[in-house]
Amino acid sequence: MKVLVIGGGGREHAIAWKVSMSPKVDKVYCAPGNAGISECAECVDIPVNDHKALADFALSKGIDLTIVGPDDPLAEGVVDVFEENGLRIFGPRKNAAIIESSKVFSKNLMKKYNIPTAAFETFDSAGDAIAYLKSCKFPIVLKADGLAYGKGVLICSNYDEAVKGVKSIMEEKKFGAAGNRLVIEEYITGPEVSVLAFCDGTHIIPMTSAQDHKRIYDDDKGPNTGGMGTLSPSPFYTAQIDDYCKKHIYQPVIDAMKAEGREFVGILFVGLMLTQDGPRVLEFNARFGDPEAQVVLPRLKNDLVEVCEACIDGRLNEIKLSFEDNAAVCVILASEGYPEKFEKGYEIQGLESLAGKKDYIVFHAATKRENGRILTNGGRVLGVTAIGSDLKNARRKAYEGAEKIYFKNKYMRKDIGKVIEYL
Repeated sequence: MKVLVIGGGGREHAIAWKVSMSPKVDKVYCAPGNAGISECAECVDIPVNDHKALADFALSKGIDLTIVGPDDPLAEGVVDVFEENGLRIFGPRKNAAIIESSKVFSKNLMKKYNIPTAAFETFDSAGDAIAYLKSCKFPIVLKADGLAYGKGVLICSNYDEAVKGVKSIMEEKKFGAAGNRLVIEEYITGPEVSVLAFCDGTHIIPMTSAQDHKRIYDDDKGPNTGGMGTLSPSPFYTAQIDDYCKKHIYQPVIDAMKAEGREFVGILFVGLMLTQDGPRVLEFNARFGDPEAQVVLPRLKNDLVEVCEACIDGRLNEIKLSFEDNAAVCVILASEGYPEKFEKGYEIQGLESLAGKKDYIVFHAATKRENGRILTNGGRVLGVTAIGSDLKNARRKAYEGAEKIYFKNKYMRKDIGKVIEYL
């Protein structure tokens, strides 16, 4: 069969890499792809938001299955367009992708269906939000309603900082239209865990756990990014917590979406905070996490294509997920200055030193091939994923691998997975 992957980042490289291993698959395409993806798929120069061109391409090539990577095309309705053209596609329709594209929607859904989350209020105007801040206990969390590439969250330690944050989101439009509405949320603490789950609209099967590192600097300092590294499994996510989440979060949210007429088929990303009072939902995403996919998919034993097809056909209950008894750590190599201003176009050296090594996969996030060279082409450039017998072993390997790769202005956090040293 022929498979099309939509997207061109590290997550899409992980998806295309996993899809290419399926015995069912003869040909993989990726639109638009990147330099790394071109090694396991044929890259097609079609933007992710040109839904008609993507559907036309799928029809012309006889694509049997399309898998959507990024949030934008899902929120904009690419699945609806493909289905209208009789094409099989894995991902939620626009009316279900709203669980990610509107934090106001998802928070209100959780409130309505008693799904545990932090206390919150929502606002349509900066004036009302600022007036509400006078009654808040600090620190407080501000969340832009719409999609902001993982960066639309501000943690404010006092009133003045919060007022400045509200104005930057709602008046100065720091995150564009994503800040037209705002969620103000209580600040909760505890280990953060990411759980990705396959969904067929009725059934949900969570994958192995992962843990992201969102902030740009060591010790979780600085602004939020799209993710600076991940590990899997999370040492904090116990069998007891898993049982609780299945009962109180995972199945209830799928049931809630179905009850709302927004049947969810695809990948549900559940961002959790493990508080002293139990797990609380920080956010829902409507697709594979990035860089969570880079540590979860390498550990997945199942044929990804087979599972995606079961979700589309509403028979996920027939699938038994299985994961390798090992661990994975991914360290992101970024361009210095990310997530604000950074330069690109620098040659990447050292990739060959990890090529073909069974314990390493280097997932390309923002790269391009030019005149036989591979160049940096964005903020998060590469994800060096290492597989080990346990988290400590995988972490050591990941950093050893990361040191072998060089490009000008290379930046990485030095503490990805450091917490495991203290367990």
